[in-house]
Amino acid sequence: MGKTYAQNLIQKATLDFVREHKDGPFFLFYAATLPHGKFEIDDLGIYKDKPWSEMEKTYAAMVTRLDHDLGELLELLKELKIADNTLVITAGDNGSSFGPDSDVGRRFDQSMGGKLRGFKRSLYEGGLRQAAVAWWPGQVPAGRVSEEPWAFWDFLPTAVELAGAKMPADMKTDGRSLVSFLKGGDAPKRECFYWELHEGRPIQAVRFGDWKAVKNGPKAKVQLYDLSKDSGEKNDLAATHPDKVRQAVELMARSRTDDPAWPMQ
Repeated sequence: MGKTYAQNLIQKATLDFVREHKDGPFFLFYAATLPHGKFEIDDLGIYKDKPWSEMEKTYAAMVTRLDHDLGELLELLKELKIADNTLVITAGDNGSSFGPDSDVGRRFDQSMGGKLRGFKRSLYEGGLRQAAVAWWPGQVPAGRVSEEPWAFWDFLPTAVELAGAKMPADMKTDGRSLVSFLKGGDAPKRECFYWELHEGRPIQAVRFGDWKAVKNGPKAKVQLYDLSKDSGEKNDLAATHPDKVRQAVELMARSRTDDPAWPMQ
């Protein structure tokens, strides 16, 4: 089927690229198509006879195929004897794609037992939070698990430091290098994380320390949550912490750049 065929082509091109560039530095951005809509796969594998819906079986098979393909990539790095000099980072690009009450959301507990609120296209933790895995034998501590947050915009300064290069003087980034963090240190300190989404109406969110503020529209009230005690964002503390609300509003304003293509209205 279409999605599987595309993944097969991507996987072959990925392995061929690594073989061709094994003798020198290389950067590979591996944009897998699995699991993603249109949800289809040529073989349900071990899930074929599960008493599940077709969607649940298809989704599980897509995840398993991706797991196999990434494993094949790591085995190739070992075979070529370049694993110890190669950093691999893998992550999804959003939180759960399915609501917690959907078949897939329930089957695979994508809200972590109801601990996370929302899903894709919301700015609550269920739509933003995503696991990532870093693999670099001898450099990234094996088996380490960290709850400290980072974001995709941290990749550029991380790659620059690993390459021994310098960021151009005129380039601005909100990112921070993760090199020390990946090797076992603490996550980099920063003022905040900021998100903005324009689908229907513009919505905003900002995280500063353990505090998280969400604004579901230009005229909406700011919601405030303490993620250290309320990862499910169920208890809005805006009324009792006006100082934190003011801080959140200031950070939202300072973190964004006005653009006529993305008006806040």
